[in-house]
Amino acid sequence: MNQQIYDFVKNKKVTVLGLGVSNRPLLKILTSCDTASITVGDKSEKEAFESKHSEYISDLNAKNVRFIFGGDYLSAALNADIIFRAPGIRPDYDEIVRSVKNGAVLTSEMELFMEYCPAKIIAVTGSDGKTTTTTLISEILKASGYTVHTGGNIGKPLLDKLDSIKPSDIVALELSSFQLHTMKKSPHIAVITNVNPNHLDWHKDYDEYISAKKNIYKNQTDNDKLILSTDNAVASVIAEESYKGTTVKFTLNDNGNYKNGNNLIYSKNGVIRYIDGGNNDSVMLNESDILLPGRFNAANYMAAIGATLGLADTEAYAKVASSFGGVEHRMEFVRALNGAKYYNSSIDSSPSRSAATFSAFGSNVIAIMAGRGKGVPFDSLAESICNHCKKLILMGEIKDQIFTAVTNSPFISDKTISIEFATDMNDAVIKAHKAAQSGDTVLLSPGGTSFDMYNNFEERGRDFKNIVNSL
Repeated sequence: MNQQIYDFVKNKKVTVLGLGVSNRPLLKILTSCDTASITVGDKSEKEAFESKHSEYISDLNAKNVRFIFGGDYLSAALNADIIFRAPGIRPDYDEIVRSVKNGAVLTSEMELFMEYCPAKIIAVTGSDGKTTTTTLISEILKASGYTVHTGGNIGKPLLDKLDSIKPSDIVALELSSFQLHTMKKSPHIAVITNVNPNHLDWHKDYDEYISAKKNIYKNQTDNDKLILSTDNAVASVIAEESYKGTTVKFTLNDNGNYKNGNNLIYSKNGVIRYIDGGNNDSVMLNESDILLPGRFNAANYMAAIGATLGLADTEAYAKVASSFGGVEHRMEFVRALNGAKYYNSSIDSSPSRSAATFSAFGSNVIAIMAGRGKGVPFDSLAESICNHCKKLILMGEIKDQIFTAVTNSPFISDKTISIEFATDMNDAVIKAHKAAQSGDTVLLSPGGTSFDMYNNFEERGRDFKNIVNSL
């Protein structure tokens, strides 16, 4: 057990709220401290949770962990010395507030990691692009010879790896607004890709959401760095606020502002460049080297370049750009076959996400769409389909809804789209392969959830990839 964590929880009454992915490594560590009294609160009903995780619960019971399940789970926070909250649990619930007023320390798995990590931390937040940007930072630094640990909201808790992280390593974290909401420590290098209205079903309002995002840099020092986009309204305002460290801005817009800028990453004539504090203008990357489709991915590269300035080898940018096919299931390049390119974007489980994905491609897309709807109309998606798709292959529960939306769309009047139905993924991929010509893009962008045919979007995407790779 990490000695600093051991000392933190020694002889304390510790409550863990939420038994999700991020808190499981935490509990493994906490139960190693034989002097800590541990209580777990989870809103799941006891019988349902135990039926799915019987071995896990038995192991914790053997370590004298106390459980409170169901609607009263927040009472676990009362009388605690330390409260660890899962990211999805708001910190202003009455039981938590009362306990904090009585002297309890409110923290989280991620906050503990940030506090005790011995390595330089680069953290990324934003409404869009944070997973890709975090991954790019990791890949660029690996290509430059660093040992990199990647985690956070990207799906891999790192707390139980603390003792194996060296001061010479670098940590790349993706942080959500949920994780940042109560964060009191900022990373050495902070990246804000953009800030747009999001998660307003959890946050009280947009201002609270923005405030949470700002916590990524609020506690930085003079020696730290903040990277953000001037193309985004909120990030642009943040860039003008008082700040202790160094700000590096980036922009896709060639509007002449680069002439007056320093610490600015910009693109001119398809070349991503950087003007440093001394107005030295350097070539960093040709946009044509970027394998990922969509101009917004050039912005993701700009953010990653800003985060790794002074750390990465300049050659690493082109090396990663020309080989990195994307985060799995997010416009992920699968293979080229007979001049056509195949992409997996199984993460696209809503009409708006599919529409955004289509915008990254031209007008020669053969799209496979499938899944279960979320009660959202497909009319706006139909416009994007008409603008970008030459062929549409439909399956699953939403096939008739998409067919109706497209065939009734006013945007189909001057363009003919071939539409076919498929029985399953294998049938859909075979139909797409037969129709594909050199220069076409075969794209899985479902537009609906996976639950009509698969357990999750990852399983759906991997099925698509396996079939494509077997062609």
